[in-house]
Amino acid sequence: MSDSKIEDLIPLLTRVAAALERLAPPEIQSASLDAADAFVWQAEYDGLEAIENVSRVDFELLQGIDRQSDTLLDNTRRFAQGLPANNALLWGARGMGKSSLVKAVHATVNREIRQNAGSDATPLALVEIHREDIPSLPRLLHRLRKSGRPCILFCDDLSFDGDDSTYKSLKGVLEGGIEGRPANVIFYATSNRRHLMARDMIENERSTAIHTSEAVEEKVSLSDRFGLWLGFHNCDQVTFFAMIEGYAARYGLDVPVEQLQAESREWSITRGSRSGRVAWQYIQDLAGRLGKRLS
Repeated sequence: MSDSKIEDLIPLLTRVAAALERLAPPEIQSASLDAADAFVWQAEYDGLEAIENVSRVDFELLQGIDRQSDTLLDNTRRFAQGLPANNALLWGARGMGKSSLVKAVHATVNREIRQNAGSDATPLALVEIHREDIPSLPRLLHRLRKSGRPCILFCDDLSFDGDDSTYKSLKGVLEGGIEGRPANVIFYATSNRRHLMARDMIENERSTAIHTSEAVEEKVSLSDRFGLWLGFHNCDQVTFFAMIEGYAARYGLDVPVEQLQAESREWSITRGSRSGRVAWQYIQDLAGRLGKRLS
């Protein structure tokens, strides 16, 4: 091809290149750990997404889990002070405030840090990692270790099924690896399962393994990496009413107690359970009917 023909093609190639650039997704920039108090780890580009407004419930509104709340709050305070603290597994009934407690404790400790130490204090970062991104955990921990900022690493609804071997990387990171858990990181997880694995998995290991105790121990020992086990159980009606009345008072929902209890009892019956989640769903319905905003 002659030089003149090549020169004639340059404007066309320039337009094609420009069009391709417009079609290409913009490069995603990872947030700095100083950008916010809460983040979500995005494993697809090994970056942190800053979360400005965390969906959380005030610590004072959590009812029926006083022992669990006090234990996790004390553990987190020690961690914030640079003292020894344990990884925590919050396990048990659905909707009873496991993930809400983690977020509420984070907010409470950060408020105390700012009140006691002023604007120059370094608050805790809450970094959430999704269950499916656990294999990228070593890369995330490497980044958190380098930052030096104290971080609560949080995984909601953590569990393992079938032939999933992801738990092995988590075991090594929590305690067993050469580097171990970074001094500036603590790991909090919630799960509906006490041992993070389904009962049928445990029974299957026992029935098929040559050395049954060793096979079961390999997976069950994952939960042993958590120094704190905090159990959450279905609440009774008295606790359920306390949740309802606490929410109503907090958000100024002026409804007689008798009406609150009658309506919320019917609401829980239609849902087939009593829990903090069901209580909050009723309050949202009530606030909507009253024309009130929950803020």
